[in-house]
Amino acid sequence: MSARSPEPATTAPALTVVLAKAGRTKIRYPAGLVSDDGNRVTVRAPWAAPGVRDFGFVRFEPGDVFTEHYWRDRWFAVKEVRTGDGVLKGWYCDVTRPAVLRDGELLVDDLDLDLWVSADRSSVLRLDEDEFEASGLAERDPEAARSATLALDELEHLARTGALAGLLA
Repeated sequence: MSARSPEPATTAPALTVVLAKAGRTKIRYPAGLVSDDGNRVTVRAPWAAPGVRDFGFVRFEPGDVFTEHYWRDRWFAVKEVRTGDGVLKGWYCDVTRPAVLRDGELLVDDLDLDLWVSADRSSVLRLDEDEFEASGLAERDPEAARSATLALDELEHLARTGALAGLLA
């Protein structure tokens, strides 16, 4: 699937994505609002970190475009990743608390667990389970930890059954 994604809208309302981890802001970056149906907020943004980040299974680099889907009622976010010329790299999925959009900021609390799905869907990788265990969330907030592990299981199921793309449609 190397179809081009829609070009970033130059007139899209701007907002700031604020990604927090363990109560501290990890990164803030500008994004264009693509849509907000009252439950799912979709934004588009260029790769926001400095330089290249090579995970071994994918490289995020300047020029990459992320179309990010956040839910107010789900414990995850799904980020479609494309090169600057529109070639799909795959989907990076973060397990998060439900997102909050307030005063031009999309507030997202990252809970360490992640899932990578390659563009051809041949690779589905659960990531950072060791970081999640080390975070102590299970002791501090067992209900949130349970929701997080269920969200990772749901994401993996969606990816392996081919239903992830339908969720984003």
